[in-house]
Amino acid sequence: MSHTLGVRQAQKQKTRRALLDAALELLEEQSLSSLGLREVTRAAGVAPTAFYRHFRSVEDLGVALVEEALGSLHPMIRTIVSTTGDGEERIVRAIGLIARHVDAHPAHVRFIARERHGGVQVVREAIRDQLALFAVEVGEALAEDPVSAGWGEEDLMMLAQLYVDQMLVTASALLEAPVSGVGARERVFRTAVRRMRLIGIGRAHWLEGGVGGGG
Repeated sequence: MSHTLGVRQAQKQKTRRALLDAALELLEEQSLSSLGLREVTRAAGVAPTAFYRHFRSVEDLGVALVEEALGSLHPMIRTIVSTTGDGEERIVRAIGLIARHVDAHPAHVRFIARERHGGVQVVREAIRDQLALFAVEVGEALAEDPVSAGWGEEDLMMLAQLYVDQMLVTASALLEAPVSGVGARERVFRTAVRRMRLIGIGRAHWLEGGVGGGG
């Protein structure tokens, strides 16, 4: 009996994986709001009725893709915020980590970039919630940094959101840079470093003259 259940569970996971992969591939060329259930099941090679054993709707499948795409970013975020070294070194290392993630997961990055402001509300909300979790993680790490002495919670969260937003902007820009265009990627990299440097300069001087103080 246990063997039979194990086989069924493995098949169920295989079907779910096939649906997610098929949707992700289809979403390379279209938005989630235009994606049809039968289109997904046909690409996955399963019957339309099988879809409902895994997802309530295409929108529900979209939320699962958000959790998968952004959930994989947590280790990278933790690595970035825990990186040691001087400011410039940390920035370059952070951008390098983002670039490697984009190269490893281009379909996931494209999906998030498109659907963050797309037409499916529940997916937009799922992305927003995941990004809020990233901001909390970054904010907690920033709070432990001596540079953040005297900062209020509101200001720390604002700074964390700036970093998270810039990570997403950088990922999207790297994704859109031509694969064969080494110069284009280098320009994206340089721009990202300059923007992160600018955020860092602002951070270093935020409390001067009573500019900060939110809390």
